[in-house]
Amino acid sequence: MLQLTEAEVLDKIQQLIPFEAQLNDSSLTIRISEYQPYIATAIHHGHRLRGDLMPKCLLNEDERYFEEDPFTGDFISSLPIVLQGEDSRYEYDLNRAPDNCIYEEAWGKPVWTEPLTDTERAVSLEKHNTYYRILACLIDTLESHFGLCLLYDIHSYNHQRIDRDVPVFNLGTKQVNRRRWRKEIDSLMDKFRQIELPNIDVTAEVNDVFQGMGYQATFVKNNFTNTLIMPLEVKKVFMDEARGESYPLVIEKMKAEMKNVLTEHAAETILRRTKVKKLTSSHILASKLPREVIKLDRQLYTIARGVNTLSYINPLNIKQEKRRFLQRPHDYQPDFTYRQLDLDPYKFREQLYRLPVEDIRDADIQQMYRKVIDQLAVRIDLLTSIGTDEFLYNSLRYYGQPDQQDIANANFILHACEYEVPEDETITAQQAIQAFKDAADEYGIKCKIAGSKQLIARAMVSGRNIKVNLGAKFNQKDLNALIHHELGVHLVTSANAEMQPLKVLQLGLPGNTHTQEGLAILCEHLSGSFPLHRLKTLALRVIAVDMMVRGETFNETFHALHHDYKLNKDDAFTITARAYRGGGFTKDYLYLKGLKDALHAYANEDLTSLFVGKTGFEFKPLLDELITREILNKPAFLPKALELKDNHDPIIEYMLRCIK
Repeated sequence: MLQLTEAEVLDKIQQLIPFEAQLNDSSLTIRISEYQPYIATAIHHGHRLRGDLMPKCLLNEDERYFEEDPFTGDFISSLPIVLQGEDSRYEYDLNRAPDNCIYEEAWGKPVWTEPLTDTERAVSLEKHNTYYRILACLIDTLESHFGLCLLYDIHSYNHQRIDRDVPVFNLGTKQVNRRRWRKEIDSLMDKFRQIELPNIDVTAEVNDVFQGMGYQATFVKNNFTNTLIMPLEVKKVFMDEARGESYPLVIEKMKAEMKNVLTEHAAETILRRTKVKKLTSSHILASKLPREVIKLDRQLYTIARGVNTLSYINPLNIKQEKRRFLQRPHDYQPDFTYRQLDLDPYKFREQLYRLPVEDIRDADIQQMYRKVIDQLAVRIDLLTSIGTDEFLYNSLRYYGQPDQQDIANANFILHACEYEVPEDETITAQQAIQAFKDAADEYGIKCKIAGSKQLIARAMVSGRNIKVNLGAKFNQKDLNALIHHELGVHLVTSANAEMQPLKVLQLGLPGNTHTQEGLAILCEHLSGSFPLHRLKTLALRVIAVDMMVRGETFNETFHALHHDYKLNKDDAFTITARAYRGGGFTKDYLYLKGLKDALHAYANEDLTSLFVGKTGFEFKPLLDELITREILNKPAFLPKALELKDNHDPIIEYMLRCIK
């Protein structure tokens, strides 16, 4: 990390230059990724005790750690301006006045074997004074630039020695003008009470255990009229305070919740107290992609870019096995063969879990990458088990399985009576390829479109390539649906992903299958190219996956689709093969589930951010935030089906409204 003198730090602040550095004595870390009118401090975060004082200290590391505030710097790491103390409060306490900031005795225990010399005390006192000169410069700069400054002063406290119930969050306001800042105080407490932490009942109170009488609050009150300081004590529910062991899941959740609460509160306050007309919490986060994110993103892409699930799971001998099965549908079990896995799964996992995710400070971005890495690890387990009994287990881990509501939705759809005669399939594969090329030209997307003899599906997108099944024929409505599905969503999101600074959007976020397929089928519907037989196909995929998961054989599922649901043999084989390939592939139930969720999102939200790449519904709030922060680019291409109005079948519209 960059090492700067106090003078260099002050100069950068006065010139509004973003920087990340430590003071050259390592006593303070300063991170300013963007100048916004709020600061977060963790002045008791540090544990460092300088070398010449160590022999004189009567307290061991565990005793000092007990009274320090570990992880408080982590809680605020997502924010654009952070001051984090690195020295132990036992050397000098930044929350005490200069004349008593060096302990002789603390919490009933003497600190030193002998009194510190004047020289030793002077070094510690100068560190204390340096911090407050930097803080004063920073607040003065922000007040001058924005007319307002907020300071979130984060601490933690031991609670096991307190013989009563105490709040998880305690706001001390004794040094705050509560008449002037009443709305801000009430709003912050309301937000803290809505926080959810794993297995913890969250409570928040004002002036319960602590009153906010620390020196940092005194310093702000005495020197600045347009700065609101909020001294916050967090109960040490994130660790075992006696043994010093942390609870990583609580810390991870606390980071995300603190980011949301403090940015929302700051945005509300800025809107209320300044002349800004429109502002959200996303607007007051840094708008520059952090270097540690770029580095990890590139490393992840290098490791995982060649792992295409379907290219390994699609059988190589599908045509031959289909012919053999249809000749003996009652007793022949298809024996599919698959492409060999051409990567080392052990090395792959090792590389994944060595990625420095902990270096990412933004809580939500960090969590996104953690989930992507976990998903990729499960995907490699899926691919290494193709053709074995373990494949179904790994498919369930990766994709899940249909629940009772999914099955009920499928059965509801399958009870509907056909009300129109499907068009004859007179369009050849070559004609379909040309139609795809014309549509790509209309979008202005460069891509390669070619035929394939290895597909189970009629068409498939891989990156900027569209493959069309050379053995398939099409009617016009089905071809239109395929174009809106494959090109209008899958190719569009591939092209948009290539224009983003984060390559993870090319790899795919967790849940991207569910999301991509849901959006693609939504676009079929909006284009008016979504007949009942297509909706029934999605429902039958749910039925086939459910039968497979319940242990029915390939033959039993095929015969149920052919005889009970009146599918022709070709379609019954295709749906069955899709579910049984690899050893039991559960992905296909997600088409109907994804459609349901896409319809809900379409009715209630702007879908734009979901098309920036291979995204997931779960990550839409973060994608919206990153677009607002200008970290991600708005998608250059959007499905043309979204522009079509009142073009869909009213009967299908009614049925879709009925699925739950």
